[in-house]
Parts: sequence; C-alpha cells; structure tokens
Amino acid sequence: MFIMSKVFVNLIDYTSLDELDSMEVMIPHDLAGYRLDQALVALFPDYSRSRLQQWIKNGDVKLNGQVAQPKGKVWTDDKVSMLIPEEVDPEVIIAQPIPLHIVFEDEDLIVINKPAGLVVHPGNGNWTNTLQNGLLFYNDQLKMVPRCGIVHRLDKDTNGLMVVAKNLSTHQDLVRQLQARTVKRHYWACVQGMLTMPGQVDAAISRHPTQRIKMAVVATGKEALTYYNILERLPCHTLVECHLATGRTHQIRVHMQFIGHPLAGDPVYGGKPARFDDNSMQALQSLHRQALQAFRLGLIHPRTKEYCEWSIPLAADLVALVEALRQCRYE
Repeated sequence: MFIMSKVFVNLIDYTSLDELDSMEVMIPHDLAGYRLDQALVALFPDYSRSRLQQWIKNGDVKLNGQVAQPKGKVWTDDKVSMLIPEEVDPEVIIAQPIPLHIVFEDEDLIVINKPAGLVVHPGNGNWTNTLQNGLLFYNDQLKMVPRCGIVHRLDKDTNGLMVVAKNLSTHQDLVRQLQARTVKRHYWACVQGMLTMPGQVDAAISRHPTQRIKMAVVATGKEALTYYNILERLPCHTLVECHLATGRTHQIRVHMQFIGHPLAGDPVYGGKPARFDDNSMQALQSLHRQALQAFRLGLIHPRTKEYCEWSIPLAADLVALVEALRQCRYE
C-alpha cells in the first residue's frame, strides 16, 4: 500500500482528439525510485496496469517533458504528463460500408477527404454512420489501432483532409507530431465582413461558461493560436486562409467570431448576419453549414521521415457560395 504525502493532479475537460484528456502529476517522495508504471498504478487506481503500460508504449505519457520509457524510474517532484484517450469499446463499433474519398494511402497511413455532414467517430447517441465505422469496414485491421487510426478530428460540417494511422507505430508518431505542432493544417474559410490585413488570434479557448455545447474565448482556457491571411475581399465577406498552431475544438470558428468576423453560414457561432440581397441570402441558406474546409495537410512521414503534403480543391458547395457572394450587396 502506498502512502502519498503530496500529489498534485490537474484534470482538464475532454475537448478534441488533438488535445485529449490530460493529467499532470508531481511524483511524491513516497514513490521515488519506483518504475513509472508502478507509480502510475498508485496514482491512478481507476486504470489498470496493462492500460497504463499501453499508454506509455503509445507515447501518451511524458516524464519531465520527454516521452517516457516503459521501464524508466521516477523520482521526487518529477513531472508526469499523461494523455487519456477517449476510448470506445471496439466491440460496439459496427463496420459499415461508408464511401471514403481516399487522397493517398501507403502501408503506414491513409489521407482522407472527409465530406461535410460526416461525424468522425462514435460517441454518445451517435454510434453508427461515422468515419470510424467506415474505416473499420474498409480495413478491419484498423481495429488494432486506437480509434481505428484516427488521430485528429474535423467538425461534422467541416469538410477536408484528415490523416489516419494504419499501425501502432504510425499512430504513436503522428500523435507526437500533433503534440509537437509539426503537423501543418491549413483551412479555407469565408468570414463575414471585410478584413483589411492578415493577422493572428492568440486567445485561450475553453467550454463556454453557460452554454456547454459551445466553446468560447476564456482567460483560464487552453492556449489557442490561429494565423490568417487574406485570399480575396468580397463585397460583404472575406476569403481567408487559416493556419492552426494549436488544435482546440472549434478553434477557427471561435477565434474568427472573437475578432468580429464569424464564419459565413455558421449555425453556432455565426450570429445574425447582415441583410444581403436575395441571391446572397439564398446561397448562404443553401449551404447548411459553416464555410470552412481543411484544404491542405502536411506532416513528416513516420517511416521515411520526409515532409509530405496534400491539398484538395474547394468543395462544390463552397465554390457556389463564393460565386454568389462575389455579387453580394447590402440591402
């Protein structure tokens, strides 16, 4: 039985696959000299030793900022950071023949162009017809990889590029790259109003204090940084390219709303748009989603260690929106 004299634990709410549940602990004197997995069993009795060991093996545990070694020992005041994957029992995930638009595939990874309207992975009240169900049907060996290889997420109504790991070593490498911010994710967005120059939004994000289904800029939230460049100025809107330095839930949508330029068509963060001419209003109403696409994805290939990048053209519904908004005028 362990007697812990001083333990600091920081629990952070689940937000996205990019920023999994995290815990941070300072090793107490009582556990100095123990193996890392032994110490974690004492500190987190709700998790089995085998599960904790698997998280260490997957690279989800860091010791003093470095990826922890399975047999490493810990000492007083060592800092352990642990990412807790949101786990769904593989037995409840049904393989379903969902069409997948595969942009690239090799023995290690798959790059997919996710359509708008497709949920990424199963969750409460939404156990079927997700990307994860489709991946399991496409390749049943993906059941051996956490979340069938999904390492990051796009909102249901955001289309664009995602990378999927086909094996554990690739999954571990991609998770580390996301943590190190070496995965390059560029988004096309159409925002309300006229932006005059490029810039950045450096504002922490957390759950909205009163509307729990929404995110918001909150002083005590997690660091969030978005860069944006202007692609085209339209009469009533601006087309921008956003580059994520962090990966918070709804980050671009929240940040652009924060600076007064919410995404066109955003049903959650868009607010009440200005009154445009009928053709423009019809185009916005026909979109049925936020005007956001993950159009470019870059990463270091886990096996070759070479930088790889993929890009896709603008989706047809977004092209139609831009064509209509180029003729937009206030009423």
